[in-house]
Amino acid sequence: MRAVMSPRFEDTILKHFSGIEDPRIDRTKQHLLKDMIAIAILAVLSGADSWVATETYAQAKQEWLQE
Repeated sequence: MRAVMSPRFEDTILKHFSGIEDPRIDRTKQHLLKDMIAIAILAVLSGADSWVATETYAQAKQEWLQE
C-alpha cells in the first residue's frame, strides 16, 4: 500500500521552509531547494542515514516524488 501525503501536510512543510534563502549560484542549480529539503526529510523518515542513502531513496522514489 502506498502512503499519500495530504495537500495540507505538503503545503505546511513547504511553507515552513519557504523562508530559507538558497545560497547556491543560479547557473549551478539543477533542483529547487524546496524539493531537495522535502526529499531529505522523507528519506530520513524512511531510514536514510547518509547523503548516499538519501540519493538512493530519491532515485528509488523518483516516479512517486514527481506525481
